[in-house]
Amino acid sequence: MKRVFTLMTVACCVLGASAQPTSRVRMNQVGFYPQQEKVAVIASETPVSYKVLDAKGKRVLKGVAADGTAEPWKPRMWQRADLSALTAPGAYTLCVGKERIPFEIRERALSDLARSAARAFYLQRMGVDLEERYAGKYARPAAHLDDSVLIHPSAAGPVRRAGSVIQSPYGWYDAGDYNKYIVNSGYSIGLMLSVYRLIPDYFARQNLGIPESDNQTPDLLDEIFFNLQWMMTMQDPTDGGVYHKLTTPSFEAFVMPTECRQPRYVVMKTTAATLDFAACMADASVAFRPYEADYPGAADLMLGMARKAYEWAVKHPDVSYRQQEMNNRFDPDITTGAYDDASFRDEWFWASVALRRATRGDNRYMSGVHDHFEAKFQPSSWGSVAALGMVQLAFAVQGPSSPNETERCVQIKNQSKELLLEWCDRYVERAQRNAFLCPYGLTRDEYLWGSNSESNAVCGVVLLYAYKLTGDARYLQAAQRNAEYLLGRNTLDYCFVTGYGRRSPQHPHQRLSEADGIEAPLPGFLVGGPNIGQQDRAEVTYPEGLAPNESYRDVMQSYATNEIAINWNASLVGLMSALDAFAQ
Repeated sequence: MKRVFTLMTVACCVLGASAQPTSRVRMNQVGFYPQQEKVAVIASETPVSYKVLDAKGKRVLKGVAADGTAEPWKPRMWQRADLSALTAPGAYTLCVGKERIPFEIRERALSDLARSAARAFYLQRMGVDLEERYAGKYARPAAHLDDSVLIHPSAAGPVRRAGSVIQSPYGWYDAGDYNKYIVNSGYSIGLMLSVYRLIPDYFARQNLGIPESDNQTPDLLDEIFFNLQWMMTMQDPTDGGVYHKLTTPSFEAFVMPTECRQPRYVVMKTTAATLDFAACMADASVAFRPYEADYPGAADLMLGMARKAYEWAVKHPDVSYRQQEMNNRFDPDITTGAYDDASFRDEWFWASVALRRATRGDNRYMSGVHDHFEAKFQPSSWGSVAALGMVQLAFAVQGPSSPNETERCVQIKNQSKELLLEWCDRYVERAQRNAFLCPYGLTRDEYLWGSNSESNAVCGVVLLYAYKLTGDARYLQAAQRNAEYLLGRNTLDYCFVTGYGRRSPQHPHQRLSEADGIEAPLPGFLVGGPNIGQQDRAEVTYPEGLAPNESYRDVMQSYATNEIAINWNASLVGLMSALDAFAQ
């Protein structure tokens, strides 16, 4: 997540993370499915013996960890112990020398984590009470009602003038802060809806334990609608343009929402926000159409708003969000997350594909598909959303063509599928070269801001698209391997999801977790992970000589490595839910 951050409450440097790993074993800390590959890696220059005990202390497996592979940046060798012969559900202990590492095999190994990742969005809700029966010890009163939001001068128009007041309630807190951003919200929903289309039956059965769980709509869609309600208020009804974000002028201190006092503004309309809105609303209109009983008229309303947003973008095709330029012209200055983007080719493509699908082939969106298609595949992120359109087209190859399908559109659909599978084929081959036996993490540039999501979990989701398209088990195995990295098979011995594993983040950069007085952080959140940029060096001390995959600090001040964000959790929901669904 690309952000400009100012920590108002941190005046001193703090020394990095909690205690360094003491074990030389790295493995999945959450649980294995009976039939999946099960591998632990052990730090050793030479092959090393191991054994596995069952819950009664009986030895059920022994072997020698071998096939040593070095990390790219440090002369450390990791030997692989293959435990895949174990398939019976139960509790086990891996014994390496004097070390004893517990692990489990379960039929629904990732079910609880996948549910918790989706429930994390409920814990990010704003504007409503989080009741104890749903939120447990994380219950809190309603705050940030956003019933008196100001029009920032950058957003003023002939009807909604600067300083006038609108209502813009509900939605999710975007990340560790208390603001709401259309670009990231639209992307997060778009990513989750793309996975929803893969495994709708799985989500139909899932109960998240949220206030809407008693209705007939899948709970994931119910949770998504809570944020869609806010997004719909961000469209200017007079012209269809969409405000870039709803924000305070600067980030709030690390206090609970009820203690926040800054005024809140909607800030200028932009092309990126408007197109992301159009794409997201179009996709949502398709997903919600079967659930008219719970959400009467919502599908038609969202599709109409998507059309209107697209029309605004046609008239304003290049309005970028440039925060400093805006601050030079208008007061008050805004210093919160920018989500700035200079190229809109990908947003045009996603919006055009989504609207054409939602309108069942309306030719008005055909040129947007043709003109903005690029013959390359790149996993999606908030700033690069073309893949969300390409995935829709790749799956459309499997179905009937529209009556007015052009030859060029058929070519683009076929190319989208080919490019996606070609990318996956290249990615899968990387795993054997990695000391931790996963496709992720061979190059420095993969350890960017939000690496756990944007370089890992999102790529895992892409592999699962490929698995669904082809049935090729290589893709499923590679996605499982990326998940294994997130769950503990990494150099830091961390399960990077709060509340899970024997060693997980305790101090995420999240105002709710820091200020609530509860020792344990809110569960189910994926932290950003190792980041060679270390943009928070003014607040966090990083020891010298860290390898790229070690550049992580489990401290609240580390917004560059330890923040949470809805787009990162969207990828966690996608990866873990699909793995759980495909294991059944």
